[in-house]
Amino acid sequence: MSPTSSTVAVPPPASPDATPAAGTLFGAWWSSGRSDLAAHVAHFGPLPVPRRVDDQWCDRFAAAVASSGLTGRGGAAFPSARKLALVRAGRAGGLLVVNASEGEPASAKDAALVSCAPHLVLDGAELTALAVRAERVVVCVADDRPDTALAVTYAVAERAGTGLSPVPVDIRRPPGRFVTGEESALVSWLDGGPAAPSFRPRRGTLLTVGRRPVLVHNAETLAHVALIARAGAAAFRRTGPAEAPGTLLTTITGAVERPGVYEVAMGTPLGEVLGRAAPRQAVAAVLTGGFGGSWVPGTALATPYAPGDLARIGGVVGAGVLVVLPRSSCGVAETARIAAFMAGESAGQCGPCVFGLPAVAADLAALAEGRPDAALGARLSGRLGAVDGRGACRHPDGVVRMVRSALSVFADDVRAHLRGAPCPGLRRPSVLPPARPR
Repeated sequence: MSPTSSTVAVPPPASPDATPAAGTLFGAWWSSGRSDLAAHVAHFGPLPVPRRVDDQWCDRFAAAVASSGLTGRGGAAFPSARKLALVRAGRAGGLLVVNASEGEPASAKDAALVSCAPHLVLDGAELTALAVRAERVVVCVADDRPDTALAVTYAVAERAGTGLSPVPVDIRRPPGRFVTGEESALVSWLDGGPAAPSFRPRRGTLLTVGRRPVLVHNAETLAHVALIARAGAAAFRRTGPAEAPGTLLTTITGAVERPGVYEVAMGTPLGEVLGRAAPRQAVAAVLTGGFGGSWVPGTALATPYAPGDLARIGGVVGAGVLVVLPRSSCGVAETARIAAFMAGESAGQCGPCVFGLPAVAADLAALAEGRPDAALGARLSGRLGAVDGRGACRHPDGVVRMVRSALSVFADDVRAHLRGAPCPGLRRPSVLPPARPR
């Protein structure tokens, strides 16, 4: 058994009928309580490593990923097959990077997955590395996640000499900051530069370390690849809607009795997803996608939990985070806390981050306390407009989206705060998960 175990609850499916045809990511953990290689192989079966890595096998692998409709589970929901094709079109000998850095304070899904099912992540990484003819797999775990790093280290050591690691694996420890989890920031750090995102007008831009192509996938994405390789694309598509197939891991926190990491089918009504974590009282709003995500009102819980459906009500799947806000809390105060944290997590490479985000955070702090000056409302709106779309990366855009969603969802409270009459929930303890120490 691995020397570590998940410190985050990972509840099993709500019922046997909820088990996806392709299997569940935590299947071995739920069935045995173990995360070692023997338990993994006993549950999932051997890794289908090809006897010969030729163009035909690579084409079949790519076709399976494309047919599955798998999208990235790291936040951007970019089609996994398109990223694969981009790297395959370049030169061989690059890197396959497993992004398990998880700088999002409200998310624990990657830490739970890598702790409870590390071999599923490594299976997907090995197969994908073979398909793009990468010379090395690099697993990135933030330097403030020692337990997660230990779980990966143990799993990699278990696979040595078994034939399950045809591509060598390194483990790297990037800084544990919010912006480090963005793939271009991670690649910059691996290439000896700062752990800061780069400006990319199009996401379909090839990333490189030196002159070597790099394919970055979130840990959960690669775990799904491992299931697809075993059960097939059709089995993966039998769960979830046609436009957003499969399951996803979501961290549910906030005012709930059973916070944890849940595996749910895409398209499950938002209220049903939250119900598994048992909200403590009536839901006023839900922060979707994490600190760079978006608030949605508690009246929208019938919305399917899928990217397109959430987008229609102003929400996002993002990093797979749902933070439940009860009616007794102050949404304006919680938003001010998030904005202050995000301003401190700036990459520090452009004016919108360095000056704009702290100014927005200061305005929100004054608004939350009910001590606004007469120009605060107009000034805050102007600052949001000045920041949006003008950063060197998308970090400030996420903050603007989150703040604007709060001004809309909590509009009545905002008006009261602007009158100097903050809501009673202002002094209540925050329901937000605490940021990890830096």
